[in-house]
Amino acid sequence: MSAPQFNTWQSVQDEVLRRIHAREWPPGSAIPHEADLAVEFGCARATVNRALRAVAEAGLLDRRRRAGTRVALHPVRKATLSIPIIRAEIEGLGMAYTYRRILAETAKAPAPVQRQLGIRNDPMLHVRALHLADATPYVLEERWVRIASVPAIIKADLTRQSANEWLVANAPFTHGDIAFSASAASEAEATFLACAPGAALFVIARTTWNGAAPITSVRLTYAPGYRMVTGL
Repeated sequence: MSAPQFNTWQSVQDEVLRRIHAREWPPGSAIPHEADLAVEFGCARATVNRALRAVAEAGLLDRRRRAGTRVALHPVRKATLSIPIIRAEIEGLGMAYTYRRILAETAKAPAPVQRQLGIRNDPMLHVRALHLADATPYVLEERWVRIASVPAIIKADLTRQSANEWLVANAPFTHGDIAFSASAASEAEATFLACAPGAALFVIARTTWNGAAPITSVRLTYAPGYRMVTGL
């Protein structure tokens, strides 16, 4: 039987995870040095480093400078959420995607948005748009973009491509926060989402930054019946 091949950091990561879950490396124990693992796996040390970083980011390894790497004594699995492209999300459900830009204007953001982004009277692009699945309202997008952080968005054709998709492709970010909540549909939301006023709606509020520069604040309000699915 031939020895397993560890040609990628993902394959090294899988073996590290196997050893942790099988208790070959029990909680609290020190694991071999990167150089020793590279020799054992027959790969570059950088490959091992990338794999161990991924496992540490998942909460299963405790890496400390000069103290080496140990299996986490009380591992905490960390959830990582990406920013989805709504068009791809709808098409992934096997439904036809359409998009309707309702509003795009340069305006002063309301006080709650300014506080959230840590700005004061910065020029902002305000975008409101409706995303549809099989011609049925799917999610209402209410977005504020700080123009100084992403000046190119002023020239973007947001009648053809959503601000959501344009920003994912053109505005790198370093960090952000996200909040999930339930809300009763307002009269305006009920009109856009074709539901009754007061209907229960699922809401995602998200802000993103590039370093110290705020990029955008968005509120995504989903039509009744929306079900969010993610992985562990």
